[in-house]
Amino acid sequence: MAKKSGQISYYVYINGRILGKVDKPEEFVAEVRDARRKGLVSGEVNVAYYPNLGVVNINTDRGRLRKPYIIVENGKPKLTADIIAKVKSNELNFNYLLRNSIIEYLDSEEEENALVALYESDITGKTTHLEVDIASIFGFTINTSPYPEHNSLARHAMLANFTKQAEGLYAANFNQRFDSRAYMLFYPQRPIVTTGAYDNVNIKSHPSGQNFVVALSTFYGYNMADAIVLSKGSVDRGVGRSMFYKTYADEERRYPGGQKDKFKLPPPTAEGYMGEHVYSKLSDDGIIEPEMDVIDGEALIGKVAPPRFLEENIGTGGLEEKMRDDSVVLKTGEKGVVDSVIFTESTGATKIVKVRIRSLRIPENGDKFASRHGQKGVTALIVPQEDMPFTADGIVPDLLLNPHSIPTRLTFGHLLEMLGGKAGAVSGKIVDGTAFVEEGTKRIANYGKTLENYGFERLGNETLYDGMTGRPFKAQVFNGVVYYNRLYHMVSNKIQVRSRGKVQILTHQPTEGKARQGALRFGEMERDALIGYGASLLLKERLLDQSDKTTVLICRQCGSIGYYDYIKKVAVCPIDKGSDLVEVDISYAFKVLLDEIRSLHIMPSIKLNE
Repeated sequence: MAKKSGQISYYVYINGRILGKVDKPEEFVAEVRDARRKGLVSGEVNVAYYPNLGVVNINTDRGRLRKPYIIVENGKPKLTADIIAKVKSNELNFNYLLRNSIIEYLDSEEEENALVALYESDITGKTTHLEVDIASIFGFTINTSPYPEHNSLARHAMLANFTKQAEGLYAANFNQRFDSRAYMLFYPQRPIVTTGAYDNVNIKSHPSGQNFVVALSTFYGYNMADAIVLSKGSVDRGVGRSMFYKTYADEERRYPGGQKDKFKLPPPTAEGYMGEHVYSKLSDDGIIEPEMDVIDGEALIGKVAPPRFLEENIGTGGLEEKMRDDSVVLKTGEKGVVDSVIFTESTGATKIVKVRIRSLRIPENGDKFASRHGQKGVTALIVPQEDMPFTADGIVPDLLLNPHSIPTRLTFGHLLEMLGGKAGAVSGKIVDGTAFVEEGTKRIANYGKTLENYGFERLGNETLYDGMTGRPFKAQVFNGVVYYNRLYHMVSNKIQVRSRGKVQILTHQPTEGKARQGALRFGEMERDALIGYGASLLLKERLLDQSDKTTVLICRQCGSIGYYDYIKKVAVCPIDKGSDLVEVDISYAFKVLLDEIRSLHIMPSIKLNE
């Protein structure tokens, strides 16, 4: 804001840069908007006036999020019933509405100057715009979930993540693609309860979930908290069953000096040869063939490469060229069947081989499922169908969800979907769950009427019988149909175990991570638990004996670390040259710390107690 001869002038910014000043910002902003609506200025331009900051911002840059609104003038929307009828009959299209200033796009800054009505009945004299569709206040991902207006805001963020993690038909040509990782659900279904956004974008052509019969019931404590119980009968019939594809690839690289890699069976003379059993599945050309069963550690692509350093290249008497084994092997903990093998070329005319491995993934304890309301659950038990609860009609739920998981998370949309899904299942109709279409109470009444027409209780409750005893439960159980996604977090991809194995060179502690056959981490909190129980010997065993225990010689006089002279057969202290040393067990990482302190010209000393 700047003063100009007793009058305030306002800075005008265009895409963040100062363009100039104006004395009457409201009139200037109104003029720009009027020019935009008349087509004199591009429809991509947005202008916003901030009286408290004393600035006018004009935005024309790319990448802004913009949203269409119906323009309201003199208390009436410019989109009339006649125009809507012509759009429906294809006489007019959306571009016509934009060009004739019936609808305009606002960005997040210009929205600050707009007073937007949600419904036509809410329009007042000050209203500037009307929502095209009230559901558009949610993003596309949230709009694919039914009844999102009945869920807590925190669940919307979770739902967006779970939608991305869901397994399904991700591409119709999946069998022609060599994606690095891919998950394919065997029997994907379109949901019974759907939304306008879901139908408009035609997501039903590549669905990513299945309709589960769900009962809100505990099961002998197995589905405490977020755990879920599945019926083995459902799993055997294909619920949640999927295929996992992983691609391994390699290339015949060229190196300076005319050397290059070569796909072939590595000879036993090659450096780093891993043993005959590793290459037993390879063909004569060094490449594995389709439909071969493979387990971890077995080679998929045989390849030899020249030595890394030129001086290694001269073999025995200079007659033989040295080579090293650079084969591609299946990673630790993986197994499967070779699904497909392709040969192709890179842009540099080098040969590329890709091998796609497939493995069947049947739901097991530890696999993750989630509904479209952010209600995630990990499978805790898969129960034989005859032991599951059942209704008087013999319906056995596919999934048992703990009733405590609903009120604490405020996901009432999940309950509405159970009721709507049940009404849709018995009537054979797709149910509309688009946000704000009807009030929740009206929807419940409509679904209740449908259920009563088909002989069910109007609120979806039924008497369930215990599969183990055959006795009816004392309370009625709420059940219905919910669209569940199987997520790609599977226990078979994450499980790791090791007894002995590799250690790090520097600290002598076990390696970290599943890919490097690492040990399980025993962290601070696990340590605290053992301290709480007073299990000091178990703590010592975990953190010293099974980790990086090492024996060093400590000088009694100066406290420095000594060494053993194998020629004179005597322990020696390098500082005072004495031989009065004693063996002490310490962590090797502590020895490394002492060495690093010494490198800083500080002399640590270890005092010994008798």
